[in-house]
Amino acid sequence: MKKIWNMKKVLAAAFIISLSTTGMAFANGDKDTTSFDPQKSVNVVSREDGSGTRGAFIELFGIEVRGADGSRRDTTTKEAVIAKQTDVMMMNIAGDVYAIGYISLGSLNETVKAVAVNGVAATTANVKNGSYTVSRPFYIATKGEAAESALTKDFIGFILSAEGQSVIAKSYIPVNAAAVPYAGSKPAGKIVIAGSSSVTPVMEKLKEAYNALNPSAVIEIQMSDSSAGMTAALDGACDIGMSSRDLKDSELAHLTPVKIAIDGIAVIVNKNNPAANLTKDEIKAVFTGETTRWSQVIK
Repeated sequence: MKKIWNMKKVLAAAFIISLSTTGMAFANGDKDTTSFDPQKSVNVVSREDGSGTRGAFIELFGIEVRGADGSRRDTTTKEAVIAKQTDVMMMNIAGDVYAIGYISLGSLNETVKAVAVNGVAATTANVKNGSYTVSRPFYIATKGEAAESALTKDFIGFILSAEGQSVIAKSYIPVNAAAVPYAGSKPAGKIVIAGSSSVTPVMEKLKEAYNALNPSAVIEIQMSDSSAGMTAALDGACDIGMSSRDLKDSELAHLTPVKIAIDGIAVIVNKNNPAANLTKDEIKAVFTGETTRWSQVIK
């Protein structure tokens, strides 16, 4: 009887594991492509207001409409699901075969698929050679040199050095190919860096490389969005703000920006979505809600 009971427990455990695995696969969008129905609705996923990636995306694709008086209006469909961070965006797309979204090209991984735009693949090389035109700058910003601590100055110097730009070049386009080697003073202290979730991954790598040279430095990175980062820098809540968009005039009046990299924006779909190439006009129509079914863009 004991052996029979143990066997039942083994079989029950195997059944639970099987169910769990199936559920996990479904959550990650691992469905056979043959089950894709192009008549289904396109599920648009966008970033939150204040996201630098959203700001750059809607401008590059003409989703932001400018009035004669200089006003700007975001025409992203009201049906869009809002993902508040890059990793949340990718989780949404990985879990829904009918979803479409966008992320920093440097954050792209194997959980999702980037579509070509106007026939050009979303790669760092194509951003660099100018053929992939969906790109934007990465900035850091402070309240000016006079307000910068010794550690803040030294870390910024490292970012712009040959070593720092080499870290950036692994996933992004460096801004200074002729940067000189780092020759800083390696001061001790602590600084706080806050802002864009798109800039955060490369900032984490820059922090790691800098700490290898200056272990006395404590660098805290707080991920949010570009607008929150600029506000934190303005308010003195952080030493360095991160932005994945150009700074606004109101921010430029009080902050000093430094461009550290150029990044592409990848338009992403589920790995099992057959879409491989979309035009800029098709992407705009999807994100404004003019196009609502996959059959309208997958021929």
